[in-house]
Amino acid sequence: MPAAFARMRLFQAVRRFSQATRDWEQAVRYMTLPDERFDLTKVSARVYGTRDEALVIQAAAGLDSPELELTERRLVLPMPEQLAAMKRDAGYDLPDERPAYG
Repeated sequence: MPAAFARMRLFQAVRRFSQATRDWEQAVRYMTLPDERFDLTKVSARVYGTRDEALVIQAAAGLDSPELELTERRLVLPMPEQLAAMKRDAGYDLPDERPAYG
């Protein structure tokens, strides 16, 4: 599956999750901070322990572009296990999709 298509499917899955998850359902609820306004990777690092999940933060926030301002708000994000399942279903971040280095 082409990487762009997988990214789009993951983005849509996270967006749907963030909009449909009810208050009592399992999810990460995170209140964004002022220093994260223009750096989605900070939210990613604080929630998931890695800066690699900025696309997930962008989708949950409903931002069309990572360059848009992330105003202070509560985000509903998938738990790490839920995110791993979403990635698998979307065909995202599979070993054959990663760029080869060296």
